[in-house]
Amino acid sequence: MPILIAAYIISFLDRTNIGMAKDRLEIDLGITAAAYGLGAGLFFVAYALMEIPSNLIMHKVGARIWITRIMITWGIISGGMAFVQNDVQFYIMRILLGAAEAGLFPGVLLYLTYWFGRDVRTRAMAYFLVGACAASVLGGPLGGLLLQMDGIGGYHGWQWMFVVEALPAVLLAFVVWKVLPDRPSDAKWLTAAEAAEIETRLAKEQADGTAHSGTHSFGAIFKDRAIMLVIYIYLAHQIAVYSVTYFLPSVIAANGVASPVLIGLLAGIPWFFGAVGAIFISPLASNPVRSRKLLTGGLILMISGLAIGALGGSVVGLIGFGLSGLAWFVVQPILFNVTGTRLSGITLAAGLALMNTIGITGGFFGPSVMGATEQATGNPLSGLWFAVGLLVLGLLSVPLINLKNSGDVAREATAAAEAETAAKRAELSK
Repeated sequence: MPILIAAYIISFLDRTNIGMAKDRLEIDLGITAAAYGLGAGLFFVAYALMEIPSNLIMHKVGARIWITRIMITWGIISGGMAFVQNDVQFYIMRILLGAAEAGLFPGVLLYLTYWFGRDVRTRAMAYFLVGACAASVLGGPLGGLLLQMDGIGGYHGWQWMFVVEALPAVLLAFVVWKVLPDRPSDAKWLTAAEAAEIETRLAKEQADGTAHSGTHSFGAIFKDRAIMLVIYIYLAHQIAVYSVTYFLPSVIAANGVASPVLIGLLAGIPWFFGAVGAIFISPLASNPVRSRKLLTGGLILMISGLAIGALGGSVVGLIGFGLSGLAWFVVQPILFNVTGTRLSGITLAAGLALMNTIGITGGFFGPSVMGATEQATGNPLSGLWFAVGLLVLGLLSVPLINLKNSGDVAREATAAAEAETAAKRAELSK
């Protein structure tokens, strides 16, 4: 888990650090808000197109080889962002970066299903997502410091930021190659009996989930109402998250904050609360009933927080974004756990990738809508209402999602039978 979290910290830093460079790119290269929003979003188009092939390859060759490949290529391309000269080159590099990084997130989620049962998988996914929070909390101040290297060696500060922040990806790739086991049976810290017990138990759990859902093929996923609804909610979730991520630094700057370091610190507030939610709230989603309550409450919190952020002004608005961030990584792991408990084998690999393929396009639609509405209205936050509307529809669909599998149904039936028997015995004893 520490290796995977570190990898996600670096990946999220490298995909979102353009948020710190937005204003400088406009000044130095003439990239407008709309062009910036398009370039920010093109990353996710390429990422989405490559997700399913990437996850199928990882299912075949193993996590160690494939995650190593992903990290080396994205590190090199992310560093190359320092040398773009115009909006067309900006678009091309964002597309290449998206294609290079594709598969890391759904690949890790697939990998976690090899190790953790559904009762603790939401917690494991949430801890992994803390990497995104750490990247955003630490990345803002770090980016602000690197931007102050402006002029050193004849390069802009944003160029130094891209190069310096890209190096850890390549270095960590070699750690992944040396240390990460593909499955429990490859782990040196487990005995053969322990590894066999884990793999047998998880195989049984996946078989129960597939039997209950009846979803045994990739095509059948599109007929599975629960999976289709969680994919929609995840799309709305990602539109909200990336709308805030890519535009909050410039909104803070527009409110009179001049220091790049302070802008980075303030922009990290939603992500700090995101880590709090992931660490302390997500582990409570240990059964279907709790998961449904947390999913509902999390969506309500996201909607309320975005509305406060859009209407509340500089201080109150940041509080609103913090409230919304508190729910980001409570909602997300629950959604992926629904898919993870209804599929198995290669269908699971494809299903998780499909979910992230569709969801991650929110990283295209969110910034694109934000950029277009800012240019049309002059209000950088007007696009948030698009995300709010989508989240409201997602909230209304939660009651239609079946969070149980055949194991849950069997346990409920057993408990009901035992309760009925106990009641009859009590009646007879009278």
